[in-house]
Amino acid sequence: MGQPVNVGIVGCGAISAQYFQTIDRLPQLRLVAVADLDLDRARAAVRPYAGVDVLSVAEMMADPRVGVVLNLTIPAAHAEIALQAIAAGKDVYCEKPLAATAVEAAGMLRAADAAQVRVGCAPDTVLGTGTQTARKAIDDGLIGRPVAATATMMTPGHERWHPNPDFYYAPGGGPLLDMGPYYITSLVTLLGPVATVIGAASRTRAKRTIGSGSRQGEEIPVTVDTHVSGVLVHTSGALSTLVMSFDGTATKAPNIEVHGEAGSLVVPDPNYFEGSVLFSKGREDGWQTLPAAAGYVGAGRGVGLADFASTPAGEEPRTSGTLAYHVLDVMESLLTSAHSGAAANITSTCERPPPVDLTEPSQNIDSM
Repeated sequence: MGQPVNVGIVGCGAISAQYFQTIDRLPQLRLVAVADLDLDRARAAVRPYAGVDVLSVAEMMADPRVGVVLNLTIPAAHAEIALQAIAAGKDVYCEKPLAATAVEAAGMLRAADAAQVRVGCAPDTVLGTGTQTARKAIDDGLIGRPVAATATMMTPGHERWHPNPDFYYAPGGGPLLDMGPYYITSLVTLLGPVATVIGAASRTRAKRTIGSGSRQGEEIPVTVDTHVSGVLVHTSGALSTLVMSFDGTATKAPNIEVHGEAGSLVVPDPNYFEGSVLFSKGREDGWQTLPAAAGYVGAGRGVGLADFASTPAGEEPRTSGTLAYHVLDVMESLLTSAHSGAAANITSTCERPPPVDLTEPSQNIDSM
């Protein structure tokens, strides 16, 4: 294994703690600096980790030590920060979605191509044993030719627990752009890219009430659709039915099911790396749990960054900007279809990401 890649993180919000923990235990990565608009928050975030500098964004972009910028800002700032990193000649890896709009995301990818740097993007949960075991079952022909899938995310809304949920209900937010990347990235990993979408959407309330924290009881405006349904027509011919909602209370529907001519799979929650994959050949056979057979074992948020950093030059990373752009394009097109009442063709595409062999924690990512 070569030298670890030096990482600089922009944005020290809630999700950053999970990245800190993963980076700290992966030999492929070394955290050298962080930046945040709130310097006190940045200092507090890295206090457990020795030798990590707290810098301004400009200082980080100018720091020759930083090889890749991990962009953990809010979606509205993703493109701005990414373009600064690209201009500085650094690779960039973003939290999902890649940008607030597909137009911004396309501009990021063009700039990266011109600068000969790489762009990657979460979610990396699809690299865990849950989705990857289901992927292997499909690739091995266990369910025969895939014909359909369902994906369901139903929650009453993040304002019940998040102390500052405003961005979930502003442009760039909503259940589709917030949680859709996990589900659609999984569907593309399992079934390949999407060619056409048909959508419908609604908004049940004009305001939401914050349920916790110092702003408890404060009302915030809702300016995005909070329930989105649709059908994704994959280039393979498989049809995926998607429901993303901040308007429900609960559901017993599996997060993802995939149905083939010879069997069906229940795929675990794509918001997590692990979980049981269930397989059935028919009602009389019931469901059996498949053993973990592929994916990074015991993975955490940041394993995709390590996979990205370890991908040889000239090869497309599994968590590539191209994949993330396609997922964002699918989501935007679904909303466009919902508002127009007509099907929308997807102008982007991507390769189905390469599978991940079963990789134990003791193994190096770049040895696979």
